[in-house]
Amino acid sequence: MEACDSPEQSNVTSYGAPVIAIISPQAFAGMWINAFIVSVIFMAWVKKKTLKSQEKILMSLGCSRFWYLCIAWLYYLLVTIHPYCFYVYSLLELLAASQGVFQISNIWFSACLCVFYCIKIANFRNRFFIYLKVRIDRIVPWFLLGSLLLGLVFGIVVYTTTDKTECENLNSTSEENYLKCNTSMDEHFFTILFIIGFVSTTAFIAVIFAALLLLLSLWRHKRNMQTNSMKDLSMDAHIKAMKCILSFLVMYSINFIIMILALIYSMKNQNHVIFPITALTYSFPGVDSLILIFSNPKLKKTLLRILLCVNYKVCMR
Repeated sequence: MEACDSPEQSNVTSYGAPVIAIISPQAFAGMWINAFIVSVIFMAWVKKKTLKSQEKILMSLGCSRFWYLCIAWLYYLLVTIHPYCFYVYSLLELLAASQGVFQISNIWFSACLCVFYCIKIANFRNRFFIYLKVRIDRIVPWFLLGSLLLGLVFGIVVYTTTDKTECENLNSTSEENYLKCNTSMDEHFFTILFIIGFVSTTAFIAVIFAALLLLLSLWRHKRNMQTNSMKDLSMDAHIKAMKCILSFLVMYSINFIIMILALIYSMKNQNHVIFPITALTYSFPGVDSLILIFSNPKLKKTLLRILLCVNYKVCMR
């Protein structure tokens, strides 16, 4: 078997190796940032024996992003170094399904955080809005559970589709046939990518509505407080929440565009474009989580304390 003589495989390797070198620091930085969020909230949970709704969402979001980055990085590492390992029964299916679970969960946990900020901070006299504001702390756990169940259902669909595609190509033993199998999987995954696009679009619309409602509430509140020269805590809360939601909007927009580009070029089987696009997606979970850290006083204070201790120890050496 002349594996090295396959031009398509050398193409994958030539583009895959630089991408692994690029995404590895991004993936590990993102995993460290999200692990930091989870550990800080978990320690606070152990001390207080209770969690606020915001902390529940942040902890769920941090966990989903950590495992998404971990599994996605492992997948691309195996694809680049040794693609034949995917002939091990159920390895490809498990990795693809796990990545799908945490990808969908991550999208909806982010949307949940934006909607939570909007309902908790915005001021409207609508009965339904007042009902949500009163019941939001009870709704959040159910919303998180629903997001996780949605991710699990999507993971099962991914597992079934991947297993079906692999069975159709079970007799493929050469690298050339393996790459043809990947092309066939791209065709089968069109439905999966369509579902991801639909879920992402729905979550994106929810974030847009949350941003618009919060902006409207901020404008009305500012107009009512123009005669008050004192510092308004509600105004500060509006502005902080608005910054957080706007960062989500920017991240969602860029991520959505990249996902569409990945879908287009995967259908054309253009790996030299897919790999650089993939490299960009690894920066978003870390950057967005870093924004969340600096928008949360407790997380920001803990992070700065750790950085000061590390800086002090380095200087002492």
